[in-house]
Amino acid sequence: MNRRVAAWLIGAGVPVIAAAVYFGVMWTMVPLATQSGSSAPPAMATIDIPEGTTFRQVAELLEKERLIRNKWAFLLLGRLTWTDSRILAGEYALHAGMSPVEILSEFREGHVVLHPVTFPEGYTVARIAELLGEKGLADPEEFMRLARDRDFIRSLNLDVSNLEGYLFPNTYYIARHTGTKTLITQFVEGLRHALTPEVLARAQIINMSIHEVLTLASVIEKETSVPEERGVISAVFHNRLRRGIRLQSDPTVIYGLASFDGNLRKRDLQSSSPYNTYRFRGLPPGPIANPGAGAISAAVYPAMTSYLYFVSRNDGTHHFSSTLVEHNHAVNKYQRRPAQRRS
Repeated sequence: MNRRVAAWLIGAGVPVIAAAVYFGVMWTMVPLATQSGSSAPPAMATIDIPEGTTFRQVAELLEKERLIRNKWAFLLLGRLTWTDSRILAGEYALHAGMSPVEILSEFREGHVVLHPVTFPEGYTVARIAELLGEKGLADPEEFMRLARDRDFIRSLNLDVSNLEGYLFPNTYYIARHTGTKTLITQFVEGLRHALTPEVLARAQIINMSIHEVLTLASVIEKETSVPEERGVISAVFHNRLRRGIRLQSDPTVIYGLASFDGNLRKRDLQSSSPYNTYRFRGLPPGPIANPGAGAISAAVYPAMTSYLYFVSRNDGTHHFSSTLVEHNHAVNKYQRRPAQRRS
């Protein structure tokens, strides 16, 4: 082959090769599935990318799940768009109808799947840790350790021994692989938003620290599930505190027990736990649960009443009394007589 023929072949071949490469790359950019010929959209797939996953591992996973045509083309595209080093850990909802460019955009923008998690008013730190563990969003042991870690707690600008009462009940939207410290910080920030300037000012007026407010609010939260009763329950405890009468709250005793099978016994009421408000006067040393906004408000705005006692009516509500004679009558009516009838 002379040089003129070789030069002609090279000149003609370069555009052909370039065109082949171009169309080959474009082919890899086409979504694996399209909606043409079908009214149903492609099925969604949740891709979990843990912390520390490399971009190559991501590409291999996408190819394995048939979300992209070619991992090498995807790796090249990631390098050209500077996305290969900017993927946030988490879960991503993707489908085969998305182009590689669209998938990379999801990664680059961090559009991770958010899981709604609700923990109601009155949940303890232990129950919150358990709930997050059940949903695979946090390690319960690490959660409990951090909730008692004084250095970590101080980093949240709190001067308490543990975070019971300081995690605000709400619905949170949590991405998988969110760090436990980040989760706890989010819950504490929720409380800071709930402690409005009005609540803070009112606490000062009635001469209560925020820790005392949260402690009383947690007891109110555990004593009743009826919103209309919170202020009255609060009044009973405020009246007792003012007169130096023991609170005698069963939920505080239960919180201080190492274990509880559902039956509060006489020996439990004699325990030496500092949470035993049958033995010790005043508020317990700290919250016994995480109170909501309603209970916090009730703690600083007790109802105007002289009640000193209350007893369950066994229907979720309580009977309130101002005197011991009236209270004993109510106990006999709602607690002892029904028990005698059942026996």
